[in-house]
Formats: sequence, structure tokens, C-alpha cells
Amino acid sequence: MRILKFAILYTALAFGANSATADMAGLEALKSGDMTKLMLSSDPMPASLTPFLDEAGQEMTFDAYLGKVVLVNFWATWCAPCREEMPGLAALQTELGGDDFAVVTIATGRNAPAAMTRFLDEIGVTGLPLFTDPRQNLAGAMGVMGLPVTLILDPQGREVGRLMGGADWSSDSAKAILQAMIAGG
Repeated sequence: MRILKFAILYTALAFGANSATADMAGLEALKSGDMTKLMLSSDPMPASLTPFLDEAGQEMTFDAYLGKVVLVNFWATWCAPCREEMPGLAALQTELGGDDFAVVTIATGRNAPAAMTRFLDEIGVTGLPLFTDPRQNLAGAMGVMGLPVTLILDPQGREVGRLMGGADWSSDSAKAILQAMIAGG
């Protein structure tokens, strides 16, 4: 019954979404479980263009993801809730990732590449980027004060959602919210 509720609400949002972001009231209706902690913004602000590092150590910004809905997760190897939510993030990337959506994981602070790889290997997670923010410049610019913090950026690179703390990102509620945002383009 719960899945049917999400399917009906998602379908309604897909047909009624405006071109900038999906209807916030409709998205609020999709929130359940961990997603009740998701704060949605009806007045989205541009994400910081402070650079972070890709897997090769090259600087990049969120501009690389313009045109996609992006779920940005700030984490660290020492963070227990991060360990718990990473498998759900990987499942979400596997299911929804593509031309319209991406999960971007950014280890912030001191996280040695070998420790990051070991962290993901220990929990059996693959398919997520090993991006870093070693000096926490991006985290600071984005107002990240603890870990994990997950942001949702719309295709224009604006923050439309924020969830502080761990969450099950592979839940029906998370997927319905993100699918509605993707459909709202």
C-alpha cells in the first residue's frame, strides 16, 4: 500500500511539476521514515563553486553536474553513520544514476585515499566516486557542520534539499522524492 501511495504521488508530481523544481508541497507529502529529516527549500540558493578534488587529485566544482539532479553526500572514514548509509547511496546510484541524476560522495577533512578505499571495501560498496575536500573548504562554504550531511542540488546547481545525519537513501520515500525532482527537471 505504501509503494502504491508513493507511485500515485510521484505520478502526480511528474505531471504537475514546474520547469525549475518539483512542487515542494508534493515533495513534502512523499516524506516518510528518515526522509522526514529532509529540509526542502522553496527558495533554492546556488551551491558553492568552491572546488573539491576528483579521484586524480584535480580540482572540480559542481558545475560539472549542471543539468542533473545531484545528491551530494559529505562523509568521512571515521564517521559511523556514514558507514551505515553508504550502501544505500550506492544502491541509489545504481538504480537512478545516469544522464539526469548522480550521487556525489565527498570525503571531507583528513581522509587518506587508501583509508577511503578500505572503508568502502569493508562495507562492500562500489560505484561511488572518491572525491575529497581535504581542507574542508567546500564543506565550510556549504555550511556543513557535522557528518554526514547530504544536499540535493537541482539541475541548475541550486541547493533544494538538505538532510543532516544518516538516512536510508535507498528507501521508497527517498527514491520517490528524487524521481519527482528528476521528472521536474
